[in-house]
Amino acid sequence: MAGTDQPPQPIGAHAVTQPPPILSVRGMSVRFLMPGDRRIAAVTDARFDVAAGECLALIGESGCGKSVLASALLGLLPANAQTAGEARLGDLDLLAADERTLAHAIRGRRIGLVPQSPAAHLTPVRTIRSQLEETVTALTDVRGRTAVRKAAEAAASRTAFPLDHLDRHPHELSGGLAQRAATALALVGNAPLLLADEPTTGLNRDLVEHTVDELRRHIDDADRALLMITHDLAAAERIADRVAVMYAGRIVEITDANAFFGTPGPRHPYSRGLLDALPDRVFTPIPGMPPELGDLPDGCAFAPRCTRVTGTCTTAPPMTNAVACHHPHVAEDARA
Repeated sequence: MAGTDQPPQPIGAHAVTQPPPILSVRGMSVRFLMPGDRRIAAVTDARFDVAAGECLALIGESGCGKSVLASALLGLLPANAQTAGEARLGDLDLLAADERTLAHAIRGRRIGLVPQSPAAHLTPVRTIRSQLEETVTALTDVRGRTAVRKAAEAAASRTAFPLDHLDRHPHELSGGLAQRAATALALVGNAPLLLADEPTTGLNRDLVEHTVDELRRHIDDADRALLMITHDLAAAERIADRVAVMYAGRIVEITDANAFFGTPGPRHPYSRGLLDALPDRVFTPIPGMPPELGDLPDGCAFAPRCTRVTGTCTTAPPMTNAVACHHPHVAEDARA
């Protein structure tokens, strides 16, 4: 549970009671069973909390396991997936929940989802208006044709979706408009946890800022929590309270967002490489390519690409804690 990872109180100190996190993940792993008895380790021993009023940004290169983690939380993994560990949303372990519970009590009601591929989640034969109105009726207490219509239009306005496009079908929308429609649908239910998987895909910079600001308001207004999966580091810097960095299925660093993007900066060499690859910094690309999740190297998975590698890195995996690295940057050299 969450309390097991907290440091002991100093002798004589008054214990401060913290509210339980909205989401608490401990030892979560996802494996895919493949032909020939092969196993792909898509997520390994993930551990993190997301508190009320907090945004945790989960970042990393494509294919590192971020979206698999999100799918596991919602019970949307394919049949060949195996999960371990626990992911508690209040008193419910999402990884152990049955499909009926997930479908009728969790998705939309306790977890709102901004999907990575909105076109695949929008109903193709129905207008955006009808989908919003149906969601308002299903997930809120709003009743009456006029009231439901106004609530649907208000949800669209929150994401800057143009009201004169509400009577269009998904195939008539650009990618950016589809993304805004999907985000509006996710916000309707006011779920305590919002899971946003690449919510800024297809948006120009002004709309990126509008979207992340609206997501921020959404969690601030009622102490909701946001887990945002993104490769857009500028968006993460704008909204996140903390940053979790994922590489080859493992979370290799979790830290305060101000420290990550400012001073002292990230401690894991991979995290530092992500920032150094941004256009507004001295461009230093990370050499090589991420490993295949079905063929991870011995030791640290980042060792073949790391400039700080030693023999230990290639033989012994680092412990998973605040930073999973044998030779992390320290404060004085993290931004060197």
